[in-house]
Amino acid sequence: MTLKLGLTGSIASGKSTLLKAFAAEGVPVFSSDEAVHALYRGEAVGPVGAAFPGVVRNGEIDRAALSAQLVEKPDRLTALEAIVHPLVRARIKAFLAAAEQRGAPLAVVDIPLLYEGGHDYGLDAVIVTVAEPTELRRRALNRPGMTVEKLETILAHQMPQDEKRKRADYVVDTSGPIEASRAWVREFVAEHTG
Repeated sequence: MTLKLGLTGSIASGKSTLLKAFAAEGVPVFSSDEAVHALYRGEAVGPVGAAFPGVVRNGEIDRAALSAQLVEKPDRLTALEAIVHPLVRARIKAFLAAAEQRGAPLAVVDIPLLYEGGHDYGLDAVIVTVAEPTELRRRALNRPGMTVEKLETILAHQMPQDEKRKRADYVVDTSGPIEASRAWVREFVAEHTG
């Protein structure tokens, strides 16, 4: 049986770092963000382009143009999610089935809006990454193209960290050095695969 783990947390809370640490330990991992990037170059182009005129450039979704529309009209995010989320869920289902078929002891799926989306992915447990609010904002605002307005839009759409923490099976505070998060992953993998 594969232990199917969801990985979630607020923007800039260290999800990608933890996911990379799991991958470095040989655990099969799935990034919802990477899946969305691929969909924006593939099967989501038509429906997203129809719903958001002017965001398709050179046959793919121009993320900056889409983001600008969403900052201007945040209520349109629901329409985007209605198109993209089912496509991502299908890929997650296929990934978990493949990990199970290969006999992987663990499989980790990074789902930023796991709790907000309310979808049952058939996960066995959830890991939540958290960071001190000032550190989280600093990290987020250091990202290319991030503005205070865009960050506020994203945070308004996400469940507060404290609520995610309450729902989690495992909580990893990534406010400290990256090596501390990597060490947590190594211990977790050793405990669940040994």
